[in-house]
Amino acid sequence: MPDAMVLGATKKVALDERAFGERFRGQLVHEAVRAELNARRQGTAATRTRGEVRGGGAKPWRQKGTGRARAGSSRSPVWTGGGTVFGPHPRHYTVKVNRKERQAALRSALSLHAGRGSLAVLDPAPFETPSTKQAVALLSGWADGGAVLVVLSESQEGVARSFRNIARVSVLPAGEAGVADIVGASRLLASEEALAELGARANGRAGTQEGA
Repeated sequence: MPDAMVLGATKKVALDERAFGERFRGQLVHEAVRAELNARRQGTAATRTRGEVRGGGAKPWRQKGTGRARAGSSRSPVWTGGGTVFGPHPRHYTVKVNRKERQAALRSALSLHAGRGSLAVLDPAPFETPSTKQAVALLSGWADGGAVLVVLSESQEGVARSFRNIARVSVLPAGEAGVADIVGASRLLASEEALAELGARANGRAGTQEGA
């Protein structure tokens, strides 16, 4: 059965075998990360074609006799202030990944951290009063300067305030931590409550709706 060390203590916490002991499935993780990152895109970029730009109804000058190139509209794409050819328009980037695949990808991401020893458990008791200094001291020597993802339960707001202003440290509620967030971090630090919630999501027992 996989386990994880409690940061700042000598004991270890047993992890759910199914959620944290599964083999890594790279293709599923790739699809889940792609879907999550695409879902975060706004898709609001927009440009106007020559038919949508204001003005340009009159021919700038007569067809012949001026010595200049012929022109039919000042809103032509070759003119300054003209329309844009093949420019972006509002769209969505949603990619469909079914529920079981998302759950398997989440199990793979969690198991990756558990397998390589980059997962640790956070004891929230010392952070009942928020202290960034104490949080920095806890991470020193373990984070090794890499990106750290701290996953907490919704009720652990005081702990979140202790970690959220530290460079290269991201703090997320367990219900919002996606596969992209987990695999993108070099270290994963979570409270026991958050680990239980992540395990429930990965095993399909969570009441919260997964993204993407």
